[in-house]
Amino acid sequence: MLGVDPGTSATGYGVVDRGADGTLRLVECGVIRPPAGAPLAVRLQAIFEELVALIARHGPDVVAVESVFVAKNVRSALVLGHARGVILLAAAQAGLDVAEYPPATIKKAVAGAGAATKAQIQLMVAHILRLKTPPQPSDAADGVAVALTHAVRAGRVLRRAVVG
Repeated sequence: MLGVDPGTSATGYGVVDRGADGTLRLVECGVIRPPAGAPLAVRLQAIFEELVALIARHGPDVVAVESVFVAKNVRSALVLGHARGVILLAAAQAGLDVAEYPPATIKKAVAGAGAATKAQIQLMVAHILRLKTPPQPSDAADGVAVALTHAVRAGRVLRRAVVG
C-alpha cells in the first residue's frame, strides 16, 4: 500500500507491505519536492509524475491519502486540495482504490492520540515497523503513517469479515 501526505512544497510518501505472516515492513519512503517557487501547475505536474512513477515501481494495491482538514487559511486548504487532486488522479489512472483518512485519525491510529506531534509520529512509525531510526524528514514519516493507518483499518475489516 502507498500512503501519501499531500503538500505542494513537500508531499511525503511511504510504501508498506504486509507479509504472509501479517507483519508490516517498510519498502520505501521519501518526499516529493516540486521545484521551489515554480507556478502551481508545474508543482502539481511534478507531484503527479513522481506518484505515477512510484505506483509503476511498486504496484501498490491501494493508495491511502490524508484528507483535507479545515484550516483557518482558506487559500492553504484550497492549494492542498489541488495536490490531493493530482494524487487521486494518479491512483485513478492506475485503477487503484483510494482510502482517505483525516489527520486526527492517522495520528490516533499510529500514536494513540489525535493530537500527536510530528516527532511522536516519527518515533511510533519507527517502533511499529521495527526500524533502527525514524524515517526522515517528518514528511516521509507522515506518508508512512498514512499507509500504516490503512493497514490497521484494513486489518480490522479483514478480522471482522473472518470472525463475522
